[in-house]
Amino acid sequence: MSTIEARVIGTGRLDLLPLHVEHAEEMADVLSDPALHTFIGGTPDTPQALRSRYRRMTAGSPDPAVSWLNWVIRLRDTSCLTGTVQATVGPSGHGPVAEIAWVVGTPWQGRGIATEAARGLVDWLGGQQVRTVIAHIHPGHRASAAVATAAGLAPTDEWHEGEIKWHRNIGP
Repeated sequence: MSTIEARVIGTGRLDLLPLHVEHAEEMADVLSDPALHTFIGGTPDTPQALRSRYRRMTAGSPDPAVSWLNWVIRLRDTSCLTGTVQATVGPSGHGPVAEIAWVVGTPWQGRGIATEAARGLVDWLGGQQVRTVIAHIHPGHRASAAVATAAGLAPTDEWHEGEIKWHRNIGP
C-alpha cells in the first residue's frame, strides 16, 4: 500500500485543512471546553501540549504501511477553525481500511459541521482507494452516532475499549 497524504478537502461550507503545528494555538481555544472530553477522556491541552502532540502527529506513523491523516475544520464564511477530523489508514485483507474520528468545538456544535466534515472525509477516502471505514463511538454519545449514520456508517455488534465499532464499505 502506498502512503496517503492529507490534502485540502472542500465541502459546501468547510475546508478540511491538513494539520500543521501552527494550528495549535487556535485549536487549543477550540478544544478548551472540558465537556468535549466526556466521552474521549482526558482534559483540554494547553497550546504548548497541543503543539507537541501536533508535531508527533504530523511526523507520521512509524509504520510505513500506515498513514496518519489529520485535518483541522475551517468554517469558510468566518475563516475560523472549529474542530478536527482524522483517519488512520492501513492495510487489511480486503484493501485499505480507515479508522476515522471527529471532534467539533462546543460553540460550533449543532450546526451540522461534524456531519459535513465526516461526509467529506469519507468521500475523499473513497477516492484514495480506501475500501472500508470504521469509527469507534461511545454507546452514550448520540451526537457522534448521528454523525456516523449520516456518513453512511452502521453500528456493528463489535466492541473496542468500551465503544461500539461502526462500519461502512465504500469500495467494490
